[in-house]
Amino acid sequence: MKPTGRIVIAGGTGFLGQNLARYLVGIGCEVVVVSRHPAVEDGRWHHAQWDARTLGDWTRHLDGATALVNLAGRTVDCVKTPDHCDEILRSRVESTEVLGRALQHVRALPRVWVQMATAHRYGDPPDVVCDEDSAFGYGLAPFVGAAWEDAFTRAVPSQMRRVILRTSFVLGRDGGALPRLTKLARWGLGGKVGHGRQGISWIHEEDMTRLFARAIADDEMNGSYLATAPNPVSNSVFMRELRRALGIPFGLPAATWMVRLAAPLILRTDPELALYGRFCVSRRLRDEGFEFAFPDLGPALRDLYKSA
Repeated sequence: MKPTGRIVIAGGTGFLGQNLARYLVGIGCEVVVVSRHPAVEDGRWHHAQWDARTLGDWTRHLDGATALVNLAGRTVDCVKTPDHCDEILRSRVESTEVLGRALQHVRALPRVWVQMATAHRYGDPPDVVCDEDSAFGYGLAPFVGAAWEDAFTRAVPSQMRRVILRTSFVLGRDGGALPRLTKLARWGLGGKVGHGRQGISWIHEEDMTRLFARAIADDEMNGSYLATAPNPVSNSVFMRELRRALGIPFGLPAATWMVRLAAPLILRTDPELALYGRFCVSRRLRDEGFEFAFPDLGPALRDLYKSA
């Protein structure tokens, strides 16, 4: 079962959106990427400009579309200043709200709205393995995740099928956080971070694209899913497997105090992204028979770096 027709991807210039757009074009779909600025590859599909807050000419592409996929939101890979926290929240909520307003003006609604969300909504429990029914966590990310999903619930028309994908760490060689970790490993800094027991829930970019495609095409998919491979690992195991995939024999560990100093000052990111984590497994994807091409971390990383 594959998507057909016109697919609108809001916030589609990141590596997830570009992967999805390439896949959809490759199987014959018409793709419209709605974003502030066009991407390098936009010649392969249509581009519509928006500010992610107000209605405009971009709304016409929703009329009669097969599906709407919403990936819009400011990156969380930053120092969590008050301004950045505000942008992280508003970029998700306001873009979702304006999509909902746009759908009120179309004659033929898309059949499905696929909404990206975050697995970080479950917080950072040190030992609990979370599934879709687990309790949500406490802190900035769970708060933003709740507001994001609440905005979606308010915005999506009742006639549309709705799918929420609570996304974990997507492994992509050319996007997301993995290139930064790879650079550190090549510098000899690819050891465990902190105590190394924090959970890393992950999914290969190919499986993420396949999951988006299934959510678009499969009328049986409804509600919230954890978008994560079935075998999360600890940070120390993740870094070991990354070194193996890169052919690097050792990596110096990073003590907690070092991460808290270096992350904001040198890497310009939040140290808690590395020092905390969660173990997530999707009960719903297992029960509904989704088959991962890369269920285990080692083969997933080796696939990404097989030509390195």
